Amino acid sequence: MGMEKVTFQGHDGGTLAARLDLPEGPHLATALFAHCFTCSKDIPAARRIAGRLAAMGIAVLRFDFTGLGHSEGEFENTTFTSNVADLHAAAAYLEGRSMAPSLLIGHSLGGAAVLKAAPEIASARAVVTIGAPFDPGHVTHNFSGALDEIRRDGAAEVNLGGRPFRISRAFVDDVDGASLTAAVAGLRRALLILHAPRDAIVGIDNATRIFTTAKHPKSYVTLDDADHLITRSEDAEYAAEVIAAWSARYLDLAPPAPPPGAPEGVVRVSEADPDGFLQDVNAGPHHHILADEPLSYGGTNRGLTPYGLLAAGLGACTSMTVRMYAPRKDWPLTHVRVDVTHDKVHAQDAGGGGGDKIDSFHRAIAFEGDLDDDQRARLLEIADKCPVHRTLEQSARVTTELL
Repeated sequence: MGMEKVTFQGHDGGTLAARLDLPEGPHLATALFAHCFTCSKDIPAARRIAGRLAAMGIAVLRFDFTGLGHSEGEFENTTFTSNVADLHAAAAYLEGRSMAPSLLIGHSLGGAAVLKAAPEIASARAVVTIGAPFDPGHVTHNFSGALDEIRRDGAAEVNLGGRPFRISRAFVDDVDGASLTAAVAGLRRALLILHAPRDAIVGIDNATRIFTTAKHPKSYVTLDDADHLITRSEDAEYAAEVIAAWSARYLDLAPPAPPPGAPEGVVRVSEADPDGFLQDVNAGPHHHILADEPLSYGGTNRGLTPYGLLAAGLGACTSMTVRMYAPRKDWPLTHVRVDVTHDKVHAQDAGGGGGDKIDSFHRAIAFEGDLDDDQRARLLEIADKCPVHRTLEQSARVTTELL
């Protein structure tokens, strides 16, 4: 996955810092990501979701709102309305690069901002909110103890997430007066709502109000016991998977043509976690699995091992080959099960010469149905004609080039 550091002008002419996560293959669509209140574009949830979408061909622009992260401006001078204006500026930047966003994703107050902005972003076809409030004024409960001081003095410093921020009276008045009812009711885009029932920052009732106000198509998916910031990697991965699968339905992601000599397309493997072994494995924009190593080998055990994937290929090909044969003979085969194990054995033990170790795959195949002994024996012969079986038993050639 490629990534560009980019900048563009925000609502007040200041420079906003952004990262544009780009697919390594064909660019099929573009998403615009709005981060949570006082967060930044680089929080783990944003990185993980952007990476997953980029792996399936969707470029993602995630940027810092004015006065946050690496963007210019004073946070004290921003409001909810200015955040919405920054979103419009980000969409205009992407449109200027011929990458107008078709998917809008917003986390927490960023989710409220994308709901407000979406009806006026013509290219947007789908919207995703993560832990978003229905009432933008909900955010003031994070500093409710300072509200009197803010209203009296015009601004006050509050502690949010262990960091000091100056909140202005203009911000408080703006979120108190903001309403999403009309925007959500008139969204006219597919909507996915992700929310954790135990979210202690933005209650689950907000998801209910968004869902009941919106028109179809709309979907709600629970994030179970995730926290508001989606800090656990497994929760971010789950959210990313759900968004990727759901958005493909509404963005009409046409798969790219396979390159010459590769009729089944290209299988792309990309690191999903640079601090471990987790890998994103994609075959075109619609098929995705995870590869990993067990905990005992330093992995997180969230996907098949490389040899597990190889064994899966052998088992799947075996079952498919048998399934293609039986109907042609009109045999009553009702189910096929293939158990595959892998090990390293000495070549001489496998019937070969020498003492070097070679890979050994053992298949245990079960055929269900009213089959006689001759039919079962013939199906076992057919299993040996599986193309992957032949490849493994003979030899394969691997060529490598540096990109």
